[in-house]
Amino acid sequence: MHRKLRMGQIGGSLDAFIGAVHRRAATFDNEIELVCGVFSQSPEKSRATGKALYLPDNRVYESFEAMILAEKELPEGERMDFVSIVTPNHMHFPPARMALENGFHVICDKPMTLNLQEAKDLAAIVEQTGLVFGLTHNYTGYPMVKEARDMVRNSKLGKIRKVVVEYPQGWLSKYEEGNNYKQAIWRTDPTKSGAAGCMGDIGTHAENLAEYITGLKIEELCADLTTFVPGRLLDDDGNVLLRFEGGAKGVLHASQIANGEENSLKIYVYGELGGLEWHQMEPNTLHYKTQEGHRLVRPSVGELSASAKAHGRMPAGHPEGFFEAFANIYRNFAFAVKAHMNGQQRDPLYDFPSAQDGVRGLAFIDTLLASNASNEKWTKFVE
Repeated sequence: MHRKLRMGQIGGSLDAFIGAVHRRAATFDNEIELVCGVFSQSPEKSRATGKALYLPDNRVYESFEAMILAEKELPEGERMDFVSIVTPNHMHFPPARMALENGFHVICDKPMTLNLQEAKDLAAIVEQTGLVFGLTHNYTGYPMVKEARDMVRNSKLGKIRKVVVEYPQGWLSKYEEGNNYKQAIWRTDPTKSGAAGCMGDIGTHAENLAEYITGLKIEELCADLTTFVPGRLLDDDGNVLLRFEGGAKGVLHASQIANGEENSLKIYVYGELGGLEWHQMEPNTLHYKTQEGHRLVRPSVGELSASAKAHGRMPAGHPEGFFEAFANIYRNFAFAVKAHMNGQQRDPLYDFPSAQDGVRGLAFIDTLLASNASNEKWTKFVE
């Protein structure tokens, strides 16, 4: 197959932040084109978005059900190949399930579903259909994150002993959901966001990043969640002790009431032989430390692992950031879909988060909540 993949989008109207990010990331590498969509529950908003994106009127739909059924009836040379789901959390599972059951591949924003049971059900459907499912834990797309993972894999750090990961933000320091702020309204509403607030929104990013880089799964945790802002229904701050398989210990901190912070995701990994440090807001630099010294690992030719090189786009010294990392997820997903269409095996060099990562994320949320409500110190991580 030698053509662009055709994407349909669910959610992401003109006034939605993340929808535009997904569209730009999807088209970054010229592997994907947007051909249809239902961009809002409001037909007027959906039509306005479709018009702004230069889509024909008959490819802008009023519901995801209508889009999936109509696209399925189109000739193979016209219909969408996959759907991109960028809705609030409560609207991830229904369109993902319907798309897969009607033969379309799916890429979905995180967390994968509203709750753990939905996540397990969706993972089972992915397994049954054999179709490609991707989850946009976009921080795994950074070249230096790939390099960190490969350094751990290649025993540059030795056996992992300690993992510290933090994601402080400050945008919910006040009761923003009372100010007609759309992003705050749905993210703090348990019927739309799920049972966790801050920890579901950004704590899952921290959990996913820690497991991705170290290759270790969390086995037990001890959580202390707090809602600081009066009137808020969900947690806006969390502190978690972690126990990983193999004996490593960890600390995870996520907050949306950390005044003055933006998206300050950081991770520190320490092993018997050395340590790593990476900051999302300075993504081109990875710190590698040992008792003998400290060096910076940057995207210079000849210095990085094959995986890191495959996900870098610019010569050393030119910053790469959020869009490029997001685009790596979409590009790798596109490669997997094309391989599926051609009856070929995926190239493991071009990885992306899967449905199983989505299940881990929802299990992490459930375990956090159980731990926070328990008088026991430790709660076992159960998927």
